[in-house]
Amino acid sequence: MSKKIFSLVLLLSIISCGSIKNLKKESDLFETEFEQQKVSIEKRDVLNKSVNGNWQLRISGNPYELGYKKGFLTQQLYQNQEKIFFGKVSEMIPNPSKQNKLLYFLKWYNRNILSAIPMDLKQELYAVSTFGSDEFNDIGTKFERNLLLHSSHDIGHAMQDLMLVGCSSIALWDDFTEDGNLLIGRNFDFYVNDEFAQNKIVEFISPESGYKYASVTWPGMVGVVSGMNEKGLTVTLNAGKSSIPMRGKTPVSIVARSILQNAQTIDEAVEIADKFDVFVSESFLIGSAKDNKAVVIEMSPKRMDVYETNNGKLICTNHFQSNGYKADKRNQNQIDESHSYYRLEKLEESFQADKKYKVKDVLKVLRDVSGLQNENLGLGNEKSLNQLMAHHGVIFKPAELKMWVSNNPCQLGAFDAYDLNTVFKSKELKPKKSLELPKDDFIKSKDFKQYKKFRELHKMIETATNSEKIVSNEILTAYEKSNSELWLVYKQLGDYFYSKKQWKNAADNYEKALQKVISSKDQKKSIEQKLKKTLKKL
Repeated sequence: MSKKIFSLVLLLSIISCGSIKNLKKESDLFETEFEQQKVSIEKRDVLNKSVNGNWQLRISGNPYELGYKKGFLTQQLYQNQEKIFFGKVSEMIPNPSKQNKLLYFLKWYNRNILSAIPMDLKQELYAVSTFGSDEFNDIGTKFERNLLLHSSHDIGHAMQDLMLVGCSSIALWDDFTEDGNLLIGRNFDFYVNDEFAQNKIVEFISPESGYKYASVTWPGMVGVVSGMNEKGLTVTLNAGKSSIPMRGKTPVSIVARSILQNAQTIDEAVEIADKFDVFVSESFLIGSAKDNKAVVIEMSPKRMDVYETNNGKLICTNHFQSNGYKADKRNQNQIDESHSYYRLEKLEESFQADKKYKVKDVLKVLRDVSGLQNENLGLGNEKSLNQLMAHHGVIFKPAELKMWVSNNPCQLGAFDAYDLNTVFKSKELKPKKSLELPKDDFIKSKDFKQYKKFRELHKMIETATNSEKIVSNEILTAYEKSNSELWLVYKQLGDYFYSKKQWKNAADNYEKALQKVISSKDQKKSIEQKLKKTLKKL
């Protein structure tokens, strides 16, 4: 499925909640239960921005209070986030009939999702949702829209086969680290648009029940994709290969939140995960300071298994590695056809047993744009660990309760440093300047300036490809030079020339694309088919 279709599904999944079973009834119950409840915003409840640009949120309370405080403090960000999603619907699907058909399907698809979310988190979701925008009430209530927001990650990666979800994670301990303690790094490559990443929030939550935790999130979200709790247990998510599910179940971010809030050991995390049914395939990399190791909980709609190693190094990309999935054909196809195994090999290559690794070493790898043996893949290649589109990069030292979170752009900005030993206690909410990891010098490079130019020109040429617009030869040449090693440049040029019936130019560019390192076998096969079709036109 194309990126465009994925975006449509992602966006419309959020607004397709009209037939969720008993949703209106439960919403009314929440409204009745909480209409008289007053929530006080305390001095320690705060939203601010770090010097480097990340939003930071700290709140405490029971489920309803957490949701209310989050919604109240982030209302402007939350409403802007809704605009980011919903503002593209009419642009991407101008045909009202097609909109209605897809909406009908997604309403049916999400019919049972409400029953799959624990009551305390539904209360929190409801409270957050009351601060949503009135602008979109015609397509769903605030509660409906927010509830379905939490399935967007799941539906997204199920529908688009990892074209926009390609996360890479590494855990090191024992002989691989300088002090023997656990060290975890990950890139969360879930891309909607640039605005989506700019609105990320580093949050510090003190729930009435369970453990305090920190996570990297976005406005309106109560689930977790990357986080660490006060006991030094970490959770990060990596999408797996999924079929298109027949109905929604528990969103994986909700499972991760439940683990983070209630577990301090790997065994406890596994026990909690086993209580949920998910509707997509997902890897949960769990790190534990108490156990001083990490494992991967691999969940799919059919089964759950745990992958672990005994050599002090654990790598997780976007396929399963446990014995329970060795015979799984879908997972084997993912290993063979996608870019997941390539990134796993790159991580293996990057962390060798003869070195003791530090935080700065993990950071260097997370920012690496090269391929195996430092091959130039072109910037933005999905085989790269750093695809220059991540929502965030994050590093954890669980034994010391320290975490580092990237600032824009992508993983290249400075990494803010937080010490969970003090962040919940301090009067002020701010990172530790002394522990900050500096921005990447790559930001100042000619290559990065060219990459930004590439993204601008790519959008222009993609638009022209799907219209009657003609792009000048000067712009087409500038586009090729902006990222000349990336296969996508030549594929897009081929598509452009094909749309203008310039068969020779189209064929030449498809042939050039096939000479580059292409992200996946499916992409390569698609280009080969386009070339064959084009050659018949000559």
